[in-house]
Formats: sequence, structure tokens, C-alpha cells
Amino acid sequence: MPQDREPRINPSILSADFANLQAELARISTADAAHVDVMDGHFVPNLTLGLPIVEALQRVSPVPLDCHLMIEDPDRWAPAYAEAGAAGVTFHAEAATAPVKLAREIRKAGGRAGIALRPATPLEPYVDLLGEFDMVLVMTVEPGFGGQSFLDVTLPKIRRARAAIGDSGFDVRLQVDGGVSASTIERAAEAGADVFVAGSAVYGAADAAAAIGELRRLAAAGCRH
Repeated sequence: MPQDREPRINPSILSADFANLQAELARISTADAAHVDVMDGHFVPNLTLGLPIVEALQRVSPVPLDCHLMIEDPDRWAPAYAEAGAAGVTFHAEAATAPVKLAREIRKAGGRAGIALRPATPLEPYVDLLGEFDMVLVMTVEPGFGGQSFLDVTLPKIRRARAAIGDSGFDVRLQVDGGVSASTIERAAEAGADVFVAGSAVYGAADAAAAIGELRRLAAAGCRH
């Protein structure tokens, strides 16, 4: 079933105060989900948090957890995040050995399965597999660190992904992550994205709820185009 393209805003807690994560989650209670960046220091050079923290966040979060695994060997580790209660678990195409098998294991564990593509990773090898995923994440920066600038060179890939999803007839969300802000979200939405990860644009604002509302409004305007 084709999706309605109602935009979703998933603030990234990578930009939150890690010493007060329960309070920081409460700040984004009007969001659609909390984006949780899991980095292992190998697939990407940064090291953030892992499964025990996600389990703790799941117990206190007012919104679902959207886990983005920037890790090596997701075939081994990803299903445990769904078992821990994460609503969505996204792994990188570049790191997975058997992406279809892994997506099915995530779904079997109760999570929505997503596949992520770095800016230079082509979409085309995964077009025929779209029915196996609930979401495609097109990275709009190189993964690993927050606060980077949105890469406009990824817009053609977002457009191709939107067209492929439309042609497939499957209900697949299209997420963008990296440099999403009030100045970039509308053109990402116009290109076809409908789930938006925003870190500093939300957590750097004095009023996180107001920032979420403004991003949602701008994204909706872009989706209408």
C-alpha cells in the first residue's frame, strides 16, 4: 500500500545532553520518535552508546525509539535492538552480509527494519529488495558525527528512491539523516523524503517542541510539492 507521506520528525539524541537523557527525551515528547545513533568506533570513527543504554532509554522514553546502527557485523547485533523494544532498527547496507535475512530477523523480533545508505552508496542494488524493508535511510552527510552540513548531492538519490518506492507499491518510508534543519528540510521533502532526523536543529533550540513543530510544518509544505 503506498504511504500517505505524512512527515515524521525524529530528533537525534546524539545532540542531547548525555548526562540527562531521560530529561532530554521528555523535551521531544511531541516528536514521532527519538533517533538513537549507535556507533561502535569501527564502522564509523565515533563511539556512542550500545544495547544496555537503549534498553534503559526504552523504559523511560515518551516516544518510540528509532535506532540507527552504524556498526560492523549488524547481522549479529541488530536483532537484539528490536528484542529490546526499539520500534525501528536500521542497519547499513555497507556492513550487512545478508541484508534480507537480517531484515526478516528484525521484523520477527517485533521491529521495523530499515536499510541505510552512505552518500556514495548506490540505491540501485536494493531496489528489487524494497519489499523486505520498512524504511530506506539516505544519509545526507557521512555518518559518524553530528553537526555536519546537508549534502545537496544526495538529492538526486532521494528522488530516485522516492520513485522506486512509488513504483514498488510497498509501504516504505524514506528517511534522511544529516544536516536537516529549517533551511534544508523543505528541499529534502520535495525530493521525496518523509522521515527527518534532526539533531542540533531541535536540541540546539530553546524550545524543542516549537522547533519540532516548525520542522513538521516545513516538511509538510515540501511533501505537498
